[in-house]
Amino acid sequence: MICADCAVANQEDYSLDADRPDLQAAEPLESHLLSDEPTLELVIRAKGGDRVATEALLERCLPQLQRWAHGRLPAAARGSLDTTDLVQDAALNLVRRLDLFEPRHVGAMQGYLRQSVINRIRDEVRKIGRHAPPSELPDDHPSDRTSPLEAAIQSEAYDRYRRALSQLQPKDRELIVARVEVQWTVAEIAQRLGMRTVDAARMAVGRAVKRLTQQLGRA
Repeated sequence: MICADCAVANQEDYSLDADRPDLQAAEPLESHLLSDEPTLELVIRAKGGDRVATEALLERCLPQLQRWAHGRLPAAARGSLDTTDLVQDAALNLVRRLDLFEPRHVGAMQGYLRQSVINRIRDEVRKIGRHAPPSELPDDHPSDRTSPLEAAIQSEAYDRYRRALSQLQPKDRELIVARVEVQWTVAEIAQRLGMRTVDAARMAVGRAVKRLTQQLGRA
């Protein structure tokens, strides 16, 4: 279904246009996002031809990518495309090349999608005869910065992470997947996981992250 030979034939199946509201970048399906299954497990299933896993990957990754990509397109290039176009292109590129994608670390999926967006921006800037200054493509999260521990987990080798995550309680796994892999903000976690306050969510995430790092140390 998603191999290189048939990706083009199935491109319309995964198009994020108005005819497919279930795959809109800004409208994730909670049933997939609230799972404690690691994102890279979904990659493995999707590479095996599991359509549900492929859609779940898009639902997990695209809302955060949409937030990250917002405002990164230089003003001179905004007449021909917008942030939604960038995200859709990245999603289709992912689906086409999923059979070649090798997840080597926890943050590989988001890194791949972000690089696709950056490449698309650079292509567009070249078309209008300009050079994109590096300052226009910052890799930051001003609304809810990633902690040093979370950043360390994102760069962790997948096999070690997978073993360590399996030792945690389901609630901690859910928090890790939501914060580190799906990269929800703490406020989003509080709202979507039904926590009383943002501070309560922040404390719960912090505890889960510390438990995971302890397990990684043992591994």
